[in-house]
Amino acid sequence: MSNEHNVKDLLNIYGTKLNSRLLIGSSMYPSPSVMQQAIQASGAEVVTLSLSRQNPQASGGQAFWESIQSLGLHLLPNTAGCHSVNDAVNMARMSRELFQTDWIKLELVGDDYNLQPDPIALVKATEILLGEGFKVLPYCTDDLVIARHLVELGCEVLMPWGSPIGTGKGILNPYALQAMRDRFPDVTMIVDSGIGLPSHATHSLEMGLDAVLLNTAVAKAKDPLLMGLAFAKAVEAGRSAYLAGPMAERTAASPSTPTIDSPFWHQSA
Repeated sequence: MSNEHNVKDLLNIYGTKLNSRLLIGSSMYPSPSVMQQAIQASGAEVVTLSLSRQNPQASGGQAFWESIQSLGLHLLPNTAGCHSVNDAVNMARMSRELFQTDWIKLELVGDDYNLQPDPIALVKATEILLGEGFKVLPYCTDDLVIARHLVELGCEVLMPWGSPIGTGKGILNPYALQAMRDRFPDVTMIVDSGIGLPSHATHSLEMGLDAVLLNTAVAKAKDPLLMGLAFAKAVEAGRSAYLAGPMAERTAASPSTPTIDSPFWHQSA
């Protein structure tokens, strides 16, 4: 991507402009050192973390917290594991006080089988937190109506799933995500969960979605550093392809080198 595109084409999260279109999680790595190196290799500028799992004030969490702080990245606390509006709102409030940010990735589990977000509770919690000055990044399904409610409340970012958390299946319903993209062209959309391969990230960006958030795909790779680098390149490739304007699909074959009415040039022996 040219320098001109780099200047103009930045990821926008509630007015904060970022170069990288990859957001990355901080759990499940073999060690804090590997986590730090893998995140650096990915080029991500936003790292997610959970108060419920990684309280920097808890015993044994100091090494993790120091590794996160040394990266100098934007922190995106989440409400992972919450099942009720009250729990999610309280965790968001504690996260803001502890991590000194009004960004919150709002997660509300509606079903423990596939960890699908609870759409009704999500809308209720979003309304409360937006009213308290939070910049809410709601983790939602690819339901267009729920997306509309969240946008109407004031969300400038949506985080629809590609597939259930930790499955690594990529985008299961491209039509639904494309419909959300087309319906809300000015809303930042970050595919969250289900991204297992760099090709999944490329696909997301090629569709015109703005970014991807992932964790397991890098943390559980045999070589997390190399996988982080692979995802960095994948999101750049996908965004560049989207900006370039992909060719239209055709139902019939079409020669890439037409011969009708074209001169043939023969080289003498």
